[in-house]
Amino acid sequence: MDGVLFDTERLYQDIWQELAREHGVELGSGFVKDISGTNGSRMLKTVEKYYRVSDGSAIVDTCMRRMKEELSIHVPVKEGVFEILRFLKEKGIRTAVASSTARERIDENLQRAGIRDYFMEIVSGSEVKNGKPAPDIFLCAAERIVCSPEECFVFEDSENGVRAGFAAGCVTIMIPDLLEPETEIRSCCFKICRNLPEVQKEISDML
Repeated sequence: MDGVLFDTERLYQDIWQELAREHGVELGSGFVKDISGTNGSRMLKTVEKYYRVSDGSAIVDTCMRRMKEELSIHVPVKEGVFEILRFLKEKGIRTAVASSTARERIDENLQRAGIRDYFMEIVSGSEVKNGKPAPDIFLCAAERIVCSPEECFVFEDSENGVRAGFAAGCVTIMIPDLLEPETEIRSCCFKICRNLPEVQKEISDML
């Protein structure tokens, strides 16, 4: 969801940086890559590493609260979202959101953007044992829409998400957002597209 459907990753990074300034730390260059696509214990460990604290839960909670406040005002939709969702619906292709974000926030964001009805299923990070880069969330989504993983496209912007899609055996398409993919990540991708209109063209050419 974040970074694919919604241009929210930049908002997250702004808040993480704001919190870093408040705590008197400078986040290292690897923070964006390490935090993107994470949740739960993995996110917590990343925060504790870069903010140099023994317990990062208060920082994570503050970030999520501030993010919720921002999104209550406006949910920034990515270019091509409405077009590709209408295209997939017209083609009868089953769709699900598989996001590390909390279920409540997924629902709120989709409703505010007016796209909730396009998705058959929603899977949040709290519903699976292991978060990305483990494949659990995509395997669960595939099961819920009654498709084998190899029949599923995964659209991802983060490296952890790409690793998860690849590990699940899905046809993984990366749409880089904040970071360009490195060689290892490129090898996990079926395609790398610049935006959703390019993704839609790729899928249309395959049908």
